[in-house]
Order: sequence, then structure tokens, then C-alpha cells
Amino acid sequence: MTITVVVADDQDAVRAGLVLILNSAPDIRVVGEATDGEEAVERCRDLRPDVALLDVRMPRRDGIWATRQITALAHTDVLVLTTFDVDEYVFGALRAGAAGFLLKDTDADGLV
Repeated sequence: MTITVVVADDQDAVRAGLVLILNSAPDIRVVGEATDGEEAVERCRDLRPDVALLDVRMPRRDGIWATRQITALAHTDVLVLTTFDVDEYVFGALRAGAAGFLLKDTDADGLV
């Protein structure tokens, strides 16, 4: 079974790196990318991925707002990713329905 993923991060290089890492796993396929929370919700609504990997801090709408919207669709689990090890982000993401929380310094194996 292949796990489908949408990756949302406003930094192009970070997003490209995440996509590269995830697509290198034999059972993961990135099906969409987004640069902000609104695009992430649109991609998840249209593509119906198994997982959305969302940065917390993005323009227009952040990852916590997007997590609420995506989990309401009831077909996609959300993992929130951030540079900032801040309790407010962790608890906000989990309260919004995120299945998990990762720091951006997680190694490739941990991400996969």
C-alpha cells in the first residue's frame, strides 16, 4: 500500500527537500504541494491524500488553521512540522486534530 502525502511549507527549498525525502521511500508518494494553509486545504480536498505534512507558520493561513479544516474533511491525517519547539504550537496543533508533531531538525528516517 502506498501512502499519499500533500506537503505544505512556504519555503521552497524546505518543501522541495521534504518532497525529495518522502518520494525516496518506496511506500510514500507526494501527490501535491502547497505554499500556505489555504492551498493545503484545497489540495487535500481535491487530492484526498492519506497524510498532510504542514508547516505551522505560513502566510495567509497557518498550519493550525489548515489542520482544523483538513481533519474536518475526515479522510486525511495531519502531521505538523515546525522549526520552533514551542508548547503553544504543539498543543495548538494537537487541539486542532493533528495526529502528530515533528520538528524540522528530524532526520530523514524519522520523517519517513
